[in-house]
Amino acid sequence: MDRHADGVYRFVLHNVRDKELARDIVQDSFEKMWINKDNIICAKSKSWLFTTAYHGMLDRLKREKRFGEWNEVDEQRIIHEPGGYAGLREILREALQRLPEVQRSVLLLRDYEGYSYEEIGEITSLNASQVKVYIYRARMTLKQYIGKLENVI
Repeated sequence: MDRHADGVYRFVLHNVRDKELARDIVQDSFEKMWINKDNIICAKSKSWLFTTAYHGMLDRLKREKRFGEWNEVDEQRIIHEPGGYAGLREILREALQRLPEVQRSVLLLRDYEGYSYEEIGEITSLNASQVKVYIYRARMTLKQYIGKLENVI
């Protein structure tokens, strides 16, 4: 638990942006892991945990109808602090939230958690080619968004 809790929490929090919901999802994932401890291979426990958290997160978001399409995002939303620069971290966080759910998830698993394409495929039930396509599309979308001068200043 100590080894993987922070990583799973960061991954879920980046997606749901609600600390309490993220904690609940992580707790549910560890509970499911404990219940299934006899059926889990130790070497694959991290992957199993991320897979469980990912699917739990999707279930919660579907239940709460928090999914939003790219077109539903308010393009007029101001992402910087009044009278000041919000910083690249805030701009990146805003850009990530604009991505479709699957693109955001695979990108976070690859770039933040360091999973291979095959491992991400196992976690998200996609094949490695699909994972690569989603990551490419996510990066291109981020590049387009961050590349706009008005989004940075």
